Amino acid sequence: MVADMLVKLYDMGEDIPEARDLYGKGVRIVRVLPPDNHKILTFIREHFGEGWASECAVALSRSPTGCYIAIEEHEVVGFACYDATARGFFGPTGVREDRRGQGIGTALLKSCMHAMRADGYGYAIIGAVGDARPFYEKTVGATVIEGSSPGVYSAMV
Repeated sequence: MVADMLVKLYDMGEDIPEARDLYGKGVRIVRVLPPDNHKILTFIREHFGEGWASECAVALSRSPTGCYIAIEEHEVVGFACYDATARGFFGPTGVREDRRGQGIGTALLKSCMHAMRADGYGYAIIGAVGDARPFYEKTVGATVIEGSSPGVYSAMV
């Protein structure tokens, strides 16, 4: 079962210590600026495929964009989007394989969650979490939405 999960945004703290820690190591978490959209989509296509690039293109089409990236030495190493597949949804998100396990995904996730809260959302839905369920439970207190599979994804071609 690939269920969706729910995050109570109003329960999140104000700070993102993971982003601060990464900054000290030379990795910045920033909201994508529109002139960089093509670079972000190229990164996603190369590392995660066309489907995720299509979803991300939607998040990049709004202003301000609904996409955060992790940058190290002017190179993208990870991304996270919200309001892509549906309003109030987090994802897609990904960190380059050689950079996983360093807190980048956590910082990107929390940056999006904070942005969603600032946009007025009380809750965020993480769509089709699959094997990442323990990560979301631990990191942002997400809970499974029973009966949510296949959810909004049932209309895909």
